[in-house]
Amino acid sequence: MRAIPKAKRPKLAVWKFASCDGCQLSILDLEDQLLEVLGSVELAYFPEATRAVLKGPYDISLVEGSITTRHDAKRIQEIRRNSAFLVSIGACATAGGIQALRNYANLRNYIQAVYPRPEFIDSLDKSTPIRNHVFVDFELRGCPVSKEQLLEVLNALLNGRKPNIPAYSVCLECKRKGNVCVMVAASRPCLGPVTQAGCGAICPSFHRGCYGCFGPAESPNGASLAAWLRRLGQDDEAIVRLFRSFNAASEAFHSVSTAHENPKPQG
Repeated sequence: MRAIPKAKRPKLAVWKFASCDGCQLSILDLEDQLLEVLGSVELAYFPEATRAVLKGPYDISLVEGSITTRHDAKRIQEIRRNSAFLVSIGACATAGGIQALRNYANLRNYIQAVYPRPEFIDSLDKSTPIRNHVFVDFELRGCPVSKEQLLEVLNALLNGRKPNIPAYSVCLECKRKGNVCVMVAASRPCLGPVTQAGCGAICPSFHRGCYGCFGPAESPNGASLAAWLRRLGQDDEAIVRLFRSFNAASEAFHSVSTAHENPKPQG
């Protein structure tokens, strides 16, 4: 990965699209480390933290949120043109987020039911990740992202190296913590075997199944996990619900949920 010139402090911009702001709050959650980060960069644009606005181009752009409107689709193109490095952060930016559940339904029906003046709503039928619209230099998963992983990505970009972010599954985090497997010991449905590590196995540590917040791990076998879930008594509807949450539109989760939404008859 190419290094950012050291002649001046790099300009950092943080952008928001359709999201809950949770990943931006992870930046502010860096607390003491945030001061060190801000000492290494020039904060050019970050409405969550400051009213100051500096003109681009920007050395690093962190982008939270999915693309859900035509205005979004045009705006992300402009941000890409003005950014040396563009990093999408969080499930919304990397997989469409929870709002991508609209991708499996008729959006117009929801708009008619919810809004008193539906003619004022101008929204795309699908919620899509940033990479569907522009080139992304790096994707950081999570709902929200891990502040430690976020710090690692910033450090890597500032020093011209590849971020050291694990691609293995949550199961490895569970083993490292000495957790008893909730699927084996308690027959609880868990997405840990197909979900990328990063959360520290929070849910299994409290005897709950993984919800897949960090999206698909490297080379996940969702079909095999779905077969195990069937052995645990989960029907097709339950399997669809399990795979359709924060990262429903990620290809690995999407393929499993659609396969069980309209299963082929057994003959």
